[in-house]
Amino acid sequence: MRSVGTVLALVVLATLVATFARRWRIPAPSLLVVAGLAVALLPGTPEIEISPEIIGLVVLPPLLYASAEELSWRELRAVWKPVGVLSFGLVLASAAAVALVASLVSPLSWQMAFVLGAVLASTDPVAVTALGRRLALPPKVQVLVQAESLFNDATSLVLFRVAVSMAVATAAASWASAGGQFLLLAGGGTVIGAAVAAVVALIRRRTEDPVLETVIALVTPYAAYVLAEAAHTSGVTSVVVAGVVLGGRGDRLTNARIRLQLHAVYGTVVFLLESVVFSLIGLALPAQVQALSHGDRAWPLYALAVAGTLIAVRLLWVAPLSALVQRKGGIHRMNWRVPVVLTWAGTRGVVPLAAALSIPESLDERPLVLVLTTSVVVVTLVVQGFSLSSVVRRSGIALEPDHTEREEAAARCSLAHAGLNRLEEISELEAVPDVVLDRLRRGLTARLDDASDRLAAADGDGTPPESADLVYRQLRRDLIATEALELQRLYDEHRISDTTRRRLQRSLDLEETRLTDA
Repeated sequence: MRSVGTVLALVVLATLVATFARRWRIPAPSLLVVAGLAVALLPGTPEIEISPEIIGLVVLPPLLYASAEELSWRELRAVWKPVGVLSFGLVLASAAAVALVASLVSPLSWQMAFVLGAVLASTDPVAVTALGRRLALPPKVQVLVQAESLFNDATSLVLFRVAVSMAVATAAASWASAGGQFLLLAGGGTVIGAAVAAVVALIRRRTEDPVLETVIALVTPYAAYVLAEAAHTSGVTSVVVAGVVLGGRGDRLTNARIRLQLHAVYGTVVFLLESVVFSLIGLALPAQVQALSHGDRAWPLYALAVAGTLIAVRLLWVAPLSALVQRKGGIHRMNWRVPVVLTWAGTRGVVPLAAALSIPESLDERPLVLVLTTSVVVVTLVVQGFSLSSVVRRSGIALEPDHTEREEAAARCSLAHAGLNRLEEISELEAVPDVVLDRLRRGLTARLDDASDRLAAADGDGTPPESADLVYRQLRRDLIATEALELQRLYDEHRISDTTRRRLQRSLDLEETRLTDA
């Protein structure tokens, strides 16, 4: 990019579009791509060139790490076999199908068609995670889609390296050496990621400084990526493994205060990077198209053919796998709802774009491969992204709000009962003032009563508490605002110090945050 002003303008554009996407409840990645494409077509818009180093080294590690942290160990163990089949078999099938179609319908040689197939063979974890946050998918389905997108990169990276070596004619194709490369990339990346996670966990257990904890959390994905790449293994796999390991142990590494701060800081970083990178995808396409030769002007047809091939191959691969899983589970009649959702959720995004940008510039057909990659990413993010919510809703597999409400209410009841039982044990074993016991008991009892009311409402046996909760939150926010004004008045009249003002303001802020999250 040409100047700091362009970067700042890009950040402002991405942030505004992402904010409106949240308000309108539409997929932010899809809207960001459309907005970037629209801005790039405006007269006077500077040409945007994406550096592979910026995408691969600056943007990708924290986004992959954040996606990996959200994976559930329990659910991942339940779906590891389908994930393995999709991460290896489907990637190979997709690469072969795209290579065949691209070599038939486009001017690409079979070598560069194979490069294109390897680039687009794997789904993108950043896009899948960003789109999946809005969907109430069953836990196993959500983890299956997300885990597949995280663990299929080692296979596609090996294919990509083999394809590029064939395209530049520096080495003959050797599937034995490809197998060795796969073991080096996946195995080496796994070992390095696990080692980084172990070191970081050791450090974080001995650290209670929120600022230092935040710095460590921000540096971790970059350390995992750089160390793995320096060892000529998969940086993507290393970051994913580190994220999965540390994500499953995060509640045992830090205290509540640090966890809240890390959640806020990482949420901001992920929001900003996702907003910028998806905008860049749309912004870069027009400039890439201008670099094409006149013989490549039918690229939209090529892109649609490739995108359609990816969707068709994915459906043909996922449907039998889903049928096999259902049959093992005792379901003999084929259910097409899950395969359709799994197929439509397989979007492409940042990782394929980063791979395409790393293609050597000495290859004459690189511009067309880059345009086809970016356009397929745009098509999947826009078409599949905007319609994914509708597909999930019509499939009927999405969790109903009552199910989530009932599960949360039952868990809150269990937590309150556990707290009350522990309080009774403490009152019998230790000399605790009655006023303290009564205060704690009243708080836990109030939480238990609220959870019981919610559980009864979710079961249809009580009055829905939504309206009462809404009134309560509105009134409490009004009271918090009044308290904040009083706090400011006390400070302005020099009746309290700045330290006291900040401490009390933080207390009010935390309470208002709890009202927002309720």
